[in-house]
Amino acid sequence: MTIRLDRAGMRIRRNWLVRDVSMVVRPNRITALVGPNGSGKSTVLRLLAGLWQPSEGRVLVDGSDMASLGRRDLARQVAFVPQNPRIDVPFTVRHVVSMGRHPHLGRFESAGPRDLEVVESALARVDVLHLAERRVNELSGGEFQRVVVARSLATEADVILLDEPTSNLDLDHSLETLELLRRLAEDGKAVAAALHDLNAVARWADHATLMHRGRLRAHGPVGQVLADEQLVPVFDVDIERLQTSHGVPDLVFHRRIHRSGESSRAERGRDADENRLPG
Repeated sequence: MTIRLDRAGMRIRRNWLVRDVSMVVRPNRITALVGPNGSGKSTVLRLLAGLWQPSEGRVLVDGSDMASLGRRDLARQVAFVPQNPRIDVPFTVRHVVSMGRHPHLGRFESAGPRDLEVVESALARVDVLHLAERRVNELSGGEFQRVVVARSLATEADVILLDEPTSNLDLDHSLETLELLRRLAEDGKAVAAALHDLNAVARWADHATLMHRGRLRAHGPVGQVLADEQLVPVFDVDIERLQTSHGVPDLVFHRRIHRSGESSRAERGRDADENRLPG
């Protein structure tokens, strides 16, 4: 399944969060959304997931307008993992992951053997099977983040969208999550994730979408999007490019030295004014 934004924009009251964004999330690859805080990455993910309806433009699923899909059909096809998710009710981990099967069940239908098998597999793939009977309000932030990823896998959706999926994880589980996303893409899923770690993007992603001040700066193969001429004006940093012994690119970032503190403050003020998109 392919999801495409066609000149999509999102406005809340008179303020545009993003505008004129055209991009595509395809099967068999990881698409990373990158950009500074407030650049519009989370908004783009919510448009792709159908959680928000665009104020302009369209969201297309295999060429058809997403608005024509029922909520239940969409939930079977697209799974979304938010940043810093919360569930206040003390459900068990197994119960939360089982919620991913709801779109596949009738209104009064109970989970069958096939549903239970999918849930067990999802728990195991994200390394939370040993936590299955724990209450989610007893988990650490990183453990709960993995539980929510497992719930998305239980949907068996063709498209997996994740907002900062490694933000609460330790180093080992961050790598494990990125490896899982790679396996999902290799299994034919269309995966898109907002990520802050550009080295992780360079290592794991196939394509990237660079957002800046609510606008699309670049979209394409990850090597093209992470080029100096794209990143330097967006992040206002200098970049040193190294390579690990395994041939993996390693980007080292250095703060750019401005002529004076006053000029830096003036530029930041100018950036804040420009961050409000025209109505």
